[in-house]
Amino acid sequence: MESLHTRIRLLWIAEVTIGAVVLGIALAAVNSLFISVPVAAQAGVVVVGIVLGSAYAVRRYQVWQFDLQPDALYLERGVVTFVETAVPFVRVQHVDTQFGPIERILGLSSVVVYTAGTRNADVRIPGLTPDRARELQDTLRDLAVESEADDAV
Repeated sequence: MESLHTRIRLLWIAEVTIGAVVLGIALAAVNSLFISVPVAAQAGVVVVGIVLGSAYAVRRYQVWQFDLQPDALYLERGVVTFVETAVPFVRVQHVDTQFGPIERILGLSSVVVYTAGTRNADVRIPGLTPDRARELQDTLRDLAVESEADDAV
């Protein structure tokens, strides 16, 4: 099983921090408009949010893995709810590589695998280096084409 790049933790911690700061701003707005919330309580909520979110991001990194098996892409992830996903290559429709703005700053990218069907029709593998993402994209595309030929009637 292959793990994600360690810098993905920074991305996830940044997302949590932004969410906690937005929550702090919302609490400040509530404080000024409706009820009095002590500044220490507002700051405490933000700090607790950042600490718990950071711990969650670290644990999320520890359990996130993927593997290319002979007939499918296999993923394991999840902290509260552990999810195992197998994406048969024959179901792969197309594969994208994505680079968000924060991912680009951290030198990371994601691979998105789109599958046939309507429910959970895409699978995202975050936290890859751009070279690894392109390599994985090419490999998945080739395996999908190969399995399509094997699946022909």
